[in-house]
Amino acid sequence: MPAARAQRAKRLRSALRTAAFLSPWLIGFSVFFAYPLLSTVYFSFTKYDGFRPPAFNGADNWSYVFTDYPLFWPAMRNTAWLVVVMVSCRVVFGLGVGLLVTKIKTGAGVFRTLFHLPYLAPPVAATLAFVFLLNPGTGPANTLLDAVGLPTPGWFTDADWSKPALTALALWGVGDLMVVFMAALLDVPKEQYEAAELDGAGAWARLRHITLPNISPIIMFAVVTGVIQAMQYYTQPLVAGKVAAGVIGGSGRQFEPGYPDRSTLTLPQLVHNLGFQRFDYGAACVVALVLFALSMAFTALLMRRRGGLVGAGR
Repeated sequence: MPAARAQRAKRLRSALRTAAFLSPWLIGFSVFFAYPLLSTVYFSFTKYDGFRPPAFNGADNWSYVFTDYPLFWPAMRNTAWLVVVMVSCRVVFGLGVGLLVTKIKTGAGVFRTLFHLPYLAPPVAATLAFVFLLNPGTGPANTLLDAVGLPTPGWFTDADWSKPALTALALWGVGDLMVVFMAALLDVPKEQYEAAELDGAGAWARLRHITLPNISPIIMFAVVTGVIQAMQYYTQPLVAGKVAAGVIGGSGRQFEPGYPDRSTLTLPQLVHNLGFQRFDYGAACVVALVLFALSMAFTALLMRRRGGLVGAGR
């Protein structure tokens, strides 16, 4: 019996010691993730405007968001478009710029700086500059297109061109991915390239069979982080829509996001619109939970796909 009690006491001390070492993470996880998530779930089943106490209303908020709120499904489609198209373009373009910069022998530092500088610009300032650059009437982009006889799109004032314009803005600030891919490309063993050249492999074959397999974890990292960023895309489409609509000032002016014709509307904008413009915190929590679930689902799918590729490669 004394030996058993001593053993239990030893296990208890070990558990307490482990909990003490884990306590910073446990406290942070509880305060900044678990509690906000559980609170969001709770408020999604209540009628709450931030002024009066929340009142339980069952699944009314969920029904309203999915069936009666006219902005939800356009925002869902736009967010999915950005996840698929914008993330794919950013990864491909970032990899291409990384390959280009690593191959340049003269003035490589200058080119790296030029490609990375746009990423350092504040999102609001970069978006403002881009909207004026693509102004359909006076912007230099359309002036140049008109000079060479090409069509001049409406860009941020045209629902068909607003998302491609946002994608172009994202490509302009691809400096973060360029740095990540450049580091990965410089880490690929040169011996493999030399052996492939001796075997007569061309540039495309070396890229496909040496470069891409070696940097596949970095590509997956870029895709996963890109998906998460696209699901949280808020500042750029909101600022672009406001500037294109002419709503750039006035602290008390109400603005319905998504201009033009809801084409720049995203799910994070709905959270702000419902929670801080309409004071419908219950519905805002529903959209936030949908956003969280989609982010988790996309990430899990990509990681599972990555696991399957690694298993097949082995």
